[in-house]
Amino acid sequence: MSCGIIDIGEGFWNLRGSFRVAGLVDIGTHVSLVRRGNGKFVFLDSYTLDDAQAQAVDELTAGGRKIEAILNLHPFHTVHVRAMHERYPKAKLFGTQRHQTRFPELPWEDLRCEQPKLHARYRDDLQFTVPRGVDFISANDNIHFSSVLALHLASQTIHVDDTLMYIRLPALLRWVGLPDALSFHPTLGQALERRAGAAQDFRSWAEELIARWSGARQLCAAHTTNLLGKKAGTAQVAARIAKALRRVEPTLQAHQRRFG
Repeated sequence: MSCGIIDIGEGFWNLRGSFRVAGLVDIGTHVSLVRRGNGKFVFLDSYTLDDAQAQAVDELTAGGRKIEAILNLHPFHTVHVRAMHERYPKAKLFGTQRHQTRFPELPWEDLRCEQPKLHARYRDDLQFTVPRGVDFISANDNIHFSSVLALHLASQTIHVDDTLMYIRLPALLRWVGLPDALSFHPTLGQALERRAGAAQDFRSWAEELIARWSGARQLCAAHTTNLLGKKAGTAQVAARIAKALRRVEPTLQAHQRRFG
């Protein structure tokens, strides 16, 4: 997978990276750079930038001096945390509880990325949401469903890790009628909390997301690819999330039959 930088516009850049499962299949990963209204920059997630990406970021941020913070939004995306901090050591470092536990030696800020107070700090530029009804940090290290989702207000771009996935098939498969798809991560059934009401809590959260972020025009997903431009459209991202929610309804109903 090519590691590039995509200028979404309105102060949002998505940098694509490489992540290989079992050292074989490259499912990709990403980090996004956001320019705030105050002229400073914030990274959403961490990645070890290649030379071309680092140069592009330096040109945008005065050699990195304008980068004020790194927000690590997915508890299980930890591979590049140290490298990102070492490249931009003066940027404030934020993470989830799992980031702080995994790297206690790093200079973490007290606020965590899943906390409303952190969300309020950046409310002029970003909105955040954390899925309800699912384990935010699963006891099973293989369940990576939940993350903090971010919406960049100026560009109306959603930045998401794992929770939502966009798969765009090769042109030949699309030509024979197989569509691209936006979907929830397949581990939803395992991520739902083992308690009554968890499925409804997740359903309600997703419905609120669709309504609150109904104007989203783009979606940048960590693994697979991005939903951009003509493939998205002003209202289509929310409509696609609604369709994805309908597709997982059997999973939610099965959970309700078992737990209530």
